[in-house]
Amino acid sequence: MKAERGFSLIELLIVVVIIGIIAAIAIPNLLASRRAANEASAISALRTLTSAQATYQATVGGGSYAAGLSDLQTAGLIDSQLGGGSKSGYNFTGGAVSAQPRFYYTHSATPIVFGTGLSGTGTRSFAVSESGVIYFNNTATAPSINSTTRAVTNGSPLNP
Repeated sequence: MKAERGFSLIELLIVVVIIGIIAAIAIPNLLASRRAANEASAISALRTLTSAQATYQATVGGGSYAAGLSDLQTAGLIDSQLGGGSKSGYNFTGGAVSAQPRFYYTHSATPIVFGTGLSGTGTRSFAVSESGVIYFNNTATAPSINSTTRAVTNGSPLNP
């Protein structure tokens, strides 16, 4: 009679435990990498919005900045995803102040789900104005840029 070969239950349990340990180490790092990528994408999108606003002002705006994301999208300066206000785990808002001529603007980026949990899309919020300096804070609320004095509250400049 032939002896049957295979793995014992103990050997299989040891392999499952080893895989579990590797997963417990790798998954938090993967989630942190995803949040970092989302934040880098948000910063890049704010830089794109700054360039788009400058182009809009110099071309179709007649010296005024675009009132909102939809104006920049209509002018063909940003893509439809960013024009829709949501990209890579962040919500984008803002535009020029409502009074004509529109010499100032602010755009902000806030995480769709703030936090470090499984569904968290970011742990920092961002804002930019016509100065081109991107500000951040570690809350779900974007830094505020006063439309009159241009003073920034609850935010720090992002180092390039």
